[in-house]
Amino acid sequence: MDLSSFYKKAQTQASINQAFLKKIKQKKIRHLDDVFHEAHERVFEETDCLACANCCKTTSPIFYEKDIERVAKHLRLKPSDFIEKYLRIDEDNDYVLQQAPCPFLDSDNYCTVYESRPTACREYPHTDRKNMHQILDLTYKNTLVCPAVLKIVEEVRKKIRP
Repeated sequence: MDLSSFYKKAQTQASINQAFLKKIKQKKIRHLDDVFHEAHERVFEETDCLACANCCKTTSPIFYEKDIERVAKHLRLKPSDFIEKYLRIDEDNDYVLQQAPCPFLDSDNYCTVYESRPTACREYPHTDRKNMHQILDLTYKNTLVCPAVLKIVEEVRKKIRP
């Protein structure tokens, strides 16, 4: 995975993608979920997340109480000790990792807490969710992080003309 090429392409397409996603958010297109989900399936048939792991290297998921309890148990820590060692509260008052890359990402891009990973990690990059029109701002942000999301949005742009 050539992340420098991805970053250049993502930046080149940023304003186009942002404007496109903003337009389709306003239109509330009925078949939007179907178009996203089909593109998601196609792109992930040929995407190896382990070759990239840019999401784990550059961003932090939100950790909800259940996530904290689950990961802490996996690590054999008390939730309070897990919070103290790994988390901080961000500007939105959410628990996020203190650092990037994720401390649970190993040198081969495997997650050492995969079975217990936070819900946000389980659902990432969120391009197969229902009601995509509700998360198009997040989808735009993810085009700058995830090469697969960039490809998915490119495919959606070809199918939908707002």
